[in-house]
Amino acid sequence: MSEKLLGINSVCIHSGELQDTVFKGAISPLYMTTSYDYENQDMSRYPRYFNTPNQQALNQKISDLEHCEASLIFGSGMAAISNALMAFLHSGDHAVVQSSVYGGTYNFLTQQCPHYGISHDFTEGFDQKAFAAKIKPNTKVIYIESPSNPLMEVIDLSMISKLAKQHGLVTIIDNTMASPVNQNPALFGIDVVIHSATKYMGGHSDILAGTISCSHLHRDLIFSSAKMFGANLSEFTIWLLERSIKTMGLRVERQNANALKLAQWLEEHDDVAKVYYPGLPGHPSHALAKRQMSGFSGMISFELVPQLDAESFLEALNMIKRSMSFAAVESTALLPAKTSHLIIGAEARQAMGISDQLIRFSVGIEDAADLIDDLAQAINAIK
Repeated sequence: MSEKLLGINSVCIHSGELQDTVFKGAISPLYMTTSYDYENQDMSRYPRYFNTPNQQALNQKISDLEHCEASLIFGSGMAAISNALMAFLHSGDHAVVQSSVYGGTYNFLTQQCPHYGISHDFTEGFDQKAFAAKIKPNTKVIYIESPSNPLMEVIDLSMISKLAKQHGLVTIIDNTMASPVNQNPALFGIDVVIHSATKYMGGHSDILAGTISCSHLHRDLIFSSAKMFGANLSEFTIWLLERSIKTMGLRVERQNANALKLAQWLEEHDDVAKVYYPGLPGHPSHALAKRQMSGFSGMISFELVPQLDAESFLEALNMIKRSMSFAAVESTALLPAKTSHLIIGAEARQAMGISDQLIRFSVGIEDAADLIDDLAQAINAIK
């Protein structure tokens, strides 16, 4: 089934689904076995080879969603990130990385990659000049996030693709904050698209998974090492993820709408010092976001005025949960300085612009008015 003929919700529901040829059930059957007949097959089916029936079906759905030729499913978002980087970077190689990335990615690059003789440089900005300045003779990869976690910076994907092709580099993007509903980097020339499927794809705070989407050629390169690392997902979780993706289009559409209303409300509030959301006209990359995104995401970051304590604000929330993850149907909030970006250290956070007052707000599908009421009462409670 080709996604070119279908809208996003139809792709979410029908693309890559397995047919129940025995009982004619309405949903994909689940094949829990880890052992298959090996005769008369080009490659024996085996869970660690990413080729079981449920894996292959979900790979097709995700590929269609991201307009890519192939996909692989991993046990977590970090498994997808690390497998992608290790497939294209070897001892003596170098990567150019945007200056603000997820804390786990930062830690992998700074703490793990040096053990393998792999080096990197973070950019000092987000324009072409900033990335070009860091390219070296041994550079092999440009790695980006857009929008970034947690400051919602937006990178020009076409610019990155063009620059990389001029230097023969592979481009990798973490597209988690956008979701395939809001942004398809492959359409702008990006080579490898990563998701923490724990987030918008799973959407219910009950699935841990990661995905990589790319060309057949790049998929084969990633597979050659990934099959040895063994970061696969269980068949049942794959089946649950396929079920969850069916509603992703509807969920993200509602989260986009809610986030825009809440960002506008926060921007106008006297006790909010700054709002980071690309859907706001005042965001420095608003025009770029409009060109390459179909929606602005359900993620907002903001800072309260200095005299209000951010941690006390989170404790005063009622409906909005304090939670480590994001992008689920329920709204959640956290302090990146104490959670997602704690491991990178205060100095690195300061360099990225992540203050101790910064709150990352994942907007769910509740009624926007109820979320606004919760934000308002929490602010009033700590004043």
